[in-house]
Amino acid sequence: MKILLNLLAGVALLVWGTHIVRTGILRIWGADLRRFLRESVSNRYAAFVAGLGITALIQSSNATALMVASFAGQGLIATAPALAVMLGADVGTALMTLVFSFDLSWLSPLLIFVGVTLFMRRESTQVGRVGQVLIGLGLIILALQLIVLAARPLTQASGVKVLFASLTGDVMLDMLVAAVFTMLSYSSLAVVLLTATLATSKVIALHVAMGLVLGANLGSGMLAMMNTMTAPPEARRVNLGNLLFRLIGCVIIVPLLPYIEELFVSASLDAGQITVYFHLLFNFAIAIGFVFFTERIAHLAERLLPAKPDANDPAKARYLDASALDTPALAISNAAREAMRLADFVEQMLAGMLTVLRTNDRELAKKLRKMDDVVDGLYTAIKLYLTKVSREAFDEKEGRRWADIVSFTINMEQVGDIIERVITDLEEKKIEKGRSFSAAGMQEICDLHGRLIANLRLGMSVFLHGDLSSAQQLLAEKVLFRDLERAYAESHIERLTSNTVQSIETSSLHLDLISDLKRINSHICSIAYPILEQAGVLAKTRLKEAHAPPASPSTSAPSSEQPATPEGRESKDSWQKRKPRTA
Repeated sequence: MKILLNLLAGVALLVWGTHIVRTGILRIWGADLRRFLRESVSNRYAAFVAGLGITALIQSSNATALMVASFAGQGLIATAPALAVMLGADVGTALMTLVFSFDLSWLSPLLIFVGVTLFMRRESTQVGRVGQVLIGLGLIILALQLIVLAARPLTQASGVKVLFASLTGDVMLDMLVAAVFTMLSYSSLAVVLLTATLATSKVIALHVAMGLVLGANLGSGMLAMMNTMTAPPEARRVNLGNLLFRLIGCVIIVPLLPYIEELFVSASLDAGQITVYFHLLFNFAIAIGFVFFTERIAHLAERLLPAKPDANDPAKARYLDASALDTPALAISNAAREAMRLADFVEQMLAGMLTVLRTNDRELAKKLRKMDDVVDGLYTAIKLYLTKVSREAFDEKEGRRWADIVSFTINMEQVGDIIERVITDLEEKKIEKGRSFSAAGMQEICDLHGRLIANLRLGMSVFLHGDLSSAQQLLAEKVLFRDLERAYAESHIERLTSNTVQSIETSSLHLDLISDLKRINSHICSIAYPILEQAGVLAKTRLKEAHAPPASPSTSAPSSEQPATPEGRESKDSWQKRKPRTA
């Protein structure tokens, strides 16, 4: 049992090291790699080389597949050149498997030592992230040594020999076992290297190892398909075509396995080396054989996965690219773009609310209520997308931007909810009962509404650019809006005392409406708080500090001992201004 645990721990460490390298590379050069990949699809050969180079760098064909599928889903890459990229990605993985099969035990401690030193000293910088990549590479090499050491005792264990003896008679069974293990471990590289180790230790026969290698390739293709199950058909076609490449390759290679085995045995190579070279030969053969047929496979994939009719669903997120999650800066940028799109829907709802108020348009009211469902859907999508972004390697700026986007989307979602409730109240208390506001009341509401639209647009600009002066202006608008709301509420009370029929009938609705508009404005102005707080210009409290102890009854009259400071006069003036105004 201990031997098996050591072996599993070695495999887990290998997968973890691969993950560290992949995420580290994507965090440092993720945006550049994505741009290079997009610009390298002018022809099939450039696409092939791009896929090979990027996969060799990030140590994962699955990560490359996710990026390419995302580009295809967005219409940035056609299916045929995307398949050429995937052929290069498969060869890139095979080449890295060959590199790690060499004896690099001397390099592991050096990489880990240098990587840890860089990471601990400059963790939040690019240098620290390079150190993280070096740590991952060192862990991969160390894991391979652990796997070799753990596999050696297996050669003497009779129970293990009996277990692996069940894999000696059926190539299809061998392929199935390796495919399942590849999907569970999320790494074909780990499975192929483990197979090579077992073959070197004579735990499994060479033809079993070849079957496991073919299964690992199939498992990698199926894993990529599973990762894009919820993606649009345009994105899934890429991984489907790549899986078809591997399926066709296996169908061709399986009958030839005995001859290939004889050919390799005649060479002066051990079983482990033969396993790794067979993996490389298989992927090279597929690349050479199918690079000229990418268009035909693309047409077949398009027939198997036809595009869905364009439903033009506004609630569907457009910019939340799953392949960018390993690149925090890019993922945050995508979330910000989607948040601005959400704010556009809120602005449409806010503008439509006034139209409903003026024209009693029931159809528009219904559309605006449905639009709130769109806002809720986009808010949920952005929130879930941001929770998937790894925050471990955030620098201070990225961490603040992440929090700003979360705060902004929360405020916009709450504004949408308030607008929906206002529209419902208008239908129930105004439209159905055939009531209308007085001319003065309608003018006041239109004034507040116009200020709301202007403040929302200013708030979107503050969120997008983070300008301090605009944030200060937005907060000043909050104070002005509060004073106007109070003044218009008092004006409405004055109209009630004048027995204005329209004001009496709509009194409750009118007061609720201007109060809701004030709440909407408060949510909009909250966008300014993070920028003001970061600049250090946001007060912690709105209460003024007492400059002198309260006077006792015996000393309530002015005296020469009481200081007549400017602060005291200002406090008194402010109190006078805050007294209720009367008409």
